[in-house]
Amino acid sequence: MDQILPSPPHRSYIGPGRLWILACAALLLVGLALATGDLDRMQRLASERYGASGQESIGAWRQVLADSAALDTEDQLARINTFFNRRLRFLDDDIIWGTKDYWATPLETMGRRAGDCEDFTIAKYASLLLLGVPREKLRLIYVKARIGGASSPITQAHMVLGYYPTPEAEPLILDNLISDIRPAARRPDLFPIFSFNGAGLWTAGASASSGDPTARLSRWRAALERMREEGLDLPR
Repeated sequence: MDQILPSPPHRSYIGPGRLWILACAALLLVGLALATGDLDRMQRLASERYGASGQESIGAWRQVLADSAALDTEDQLARINTFFNRRLRFLDDDIIWGTKDYWATPLETMGRRAGDCEDFTIAKYASLLLLGVPREKLRLIYVKARIGGASSPITQAHMVLGYYPTPEAEPLILDNLISDIRPAARRPDLFPIFSFNGAGLWTAGASASSGDPTARLSRWRAALERMREEGLDLPR
């Protein structure tokens, strides 16, 4: 880390108060650079592609973002989780998109008002980033889910969103299968396989991998590119 050296005598002195203001401004600019959205563009595209229904859906999303901006993080998690779980229908990709595995953007998901588990998770992830939740605290988690409870012999691939208050903390799980947010220990029906965000990719019980996770997740990369074209720029 570079040393911070005292200013030469002939330079003007920046007092502690001004330094604090400058530091806060710098942090704000960094935060804005992490996740940005041209929400007016998204609403126009929703109207063009999906008509009045799509425009209304994006409008409702913008409202919940505005209403959640001043809340603490756990309340933001609850508000966003509830919004998508109530607004969207669960449908398979072959019904919505006519293909086996399609990762939709939040605009596409809200325009159709339907999605599968990946679509719910991506929409929640993007929304929380826009609210200023640090990327490092959020991971999209692939799991095997026991359908019907922890003792069920029936499993299927599933995706949820994890919120990590600290790097080593037990995550809180946002899931479209249930309405409430629970710590991972209270979800014995879920078995994590791997998780990722824009900063790394983790396998169960392993540390962060090096390199770009999108290199291994082509559908994620494609969804990020479409998001950018639609006006939603998430940190890579």
